[in-house]
Amino acid sequence: MKKRLYLIFFVLLFVLLSYNVLQMPSQATTDSPAYNEATEHYIEHSVSETGSINIIASILADYRAFDTLGETIVLFTSIVAVASILKVSSPKKEGVQHE
Repeated sequence: MKKRLYLIFFVLLFVLLSYNVLQMPSQATTDSPAYNEATEHYIEHSVSETGSINIIASILADYRAFDTLGETIVLFTSIVAVASILKVSSPKKEGVQHE
């Protein structure tokens, strides 16, 4: 019974996510929510405000530095957690001492 509930849940979740993906616009337009005044500000002022000729690097390193630092901390923590869970230790044999 539990497996059937999980299956129903995941099928519904898959249908919901698929529907939302299909609702996304297929072409990039200037009236989309992601294209706003911040985008124009980054393009026009990133070189003069940050001194970097690479716009992407200036956005990540200067404008969004704290956000990038937070994402890096989350990724590092998750890598450490997975590594500590998956760490394989060799079984100790009786009578053998490790020095």
